[in-house]
Amino acid sequence: MKHLHPVYNKIVIKVGTNVITDREGHLDLHVLEQLTAQIAELHRQGVQVILVSSGAVGAGRSIVQLSGNLPPVAARQVLAATGQIRLIDTYTKLFAAHGLVTAQILVTKGDFSDRLHYLNMRTCFSALLQQKIVPVVNENDAVSVTELMFTDNDELSGLIASMMDVDGYIILSHVDGLFDLKTGNGSIIREIPPSTKHFHQYINPGKSEFGRGGMLTKCHIAQKLSRLGITVHIANGKTPGILRSILEGESPGTTFLPEKPTYGPKRWIAHTEGMEKGEVVVNEGARNALTAAERANSLLPVGIESVQGTFLKGDIIRISATDGTVIGYGLAQYSAEKTRMLIGQKGQKPLIHYDYLYIIQ
Repeated sequence: MKHLHPVYNKIVIKVGTNVITDREGHLDLHVLEQLTAQIAELHRQGVQVILVSSGAVGAGRSIVQLSGNLPPVAARQVLAATGQIRLIDTYTKLFAAHGLVTAQILVTKGDFSDRLHYLNMRTCFSALLQQKIVPVVNENDAVSVTELMFTDNDELSGLIASMMDVDGYIILSHVDGLFDLKTGNGSIIREIPPSTKHFHQYINPGKSEFGRGGMLTKCHIAQKLSRLGITVHIANGKTPGILRSILEGESPGTTFLPEKPTYGPKRWIAHTEGMEKGEVVVNEGARNALTAAERANSLLPVGIESVQGTFLKGDIIRISATDGTVIGYGLAQYSAEKTRMLIGQKGQKPLIHYDYLYIIQ
């Protein structure tokens, strides 16, 4: 392997089901052998790797013939529970051939909603990496129900990338990246700045690309991470040597360029959409102050117009404008009851301090 790209000391690699399964939906051992060999090579170069791998349901289909009339969620649970064993066993054997130990971590979306639980999970990942063990992560489909499910493993891997302060996040898909559909020549877009919006212009309007785990989802997650200071790559996982190419700085596929890194609680709060316990509606003055690029501002009671829901100190709350636009998310410094008592008052402590505030750009 040639000289590694110097900024990538710790990375998350997300592998999609369509990368590691064949046309029949069975695990593709040839592709898996290539990927594990490349990850082992990165390990030898001193790069810490967290692998988020789909494929449990696909693996389950190759060993279980479902009988009876199971509801879709139950069928997915059965396939995932049986297939996860096959998937992790395959990874364990392939990594062992390179002298590496594998750890299995199964999570649900709820595992990220509690700050203490989140920190405990981060400690676990850090300890595994310190021991030079490869964490292989997947959604716990056996217990996840619709409202607790991630938007495919793209969302899960994005949360882990943010949580672990990684340098690079690599999404391995079945396509080479994003393509320029406006010019008509279909050329691949090599770089996307953090300010980019309207990703529809780069995506063919196929159902799979806009659904759960589609390319539009990947773009939105990639953009959010790039704004937190993480470089994101979308590339074809079936391309031989794809990880080597990325780590050598060759930039295959599409790269989402990062902004200045953001650390600490802001990274967690940036991914708490859907986990909020309540909402505050702010006036136009507070909206302008919070979204001002030139300075950092906390949310003060004087700018709050109304409070929705019930929340306590330490809960995540949503911040919205009077027209319904979601401005951001933050960690409440006191309860909804106290907030209602302080609405519109000057000289009060912030409801959300800037250090615990994430504003949607």
